[in-house]
Amino acid sequence: MALKKQELFQKRRLRVRNKLRAMSNGRPRMSVHRSSKNISVQVIDDLNGVTLASASTLEKDFGVVGKNNVEAAAKIGAAIAERAKKAGVEEVVFDRGGFLFHGKVKALADAAREGGLKF
Repeated sequence: MALKKQELFQKRRLRVRNKLRAMSNGRPRMSVHRSSKNISVQVIDDLNGVTLASASTLEKDFGVVGKNNVEAAAKIGAAIAERAKKAGVEEVVFDRGGFLFHGKVKALADAAREGGLKF
């Protein structure tokens, strides 16, 4: 029985999240969501259930509204690093969700690392 694409995505997402829970050691989680038109990222404190920082291509400040490409992802990665540092976060665990670590997700992660976040 072949699994549907969405079911495979959910399995990957849960597998990644369970591994992160085991190794997080109280660090905030940087969660990435990618749609067909936008990309967004949040730094979440799971212990308190609070979002510490967020960035998205839906924000008009970046000039990439409605774009979901590698350049937009790099801008979002740099912005989340800056906002997380402003919120006092230096180290995070990277939650790629069910998305593969390639292309836009990788560009976002690399830009966040260059911005000073450690993961």
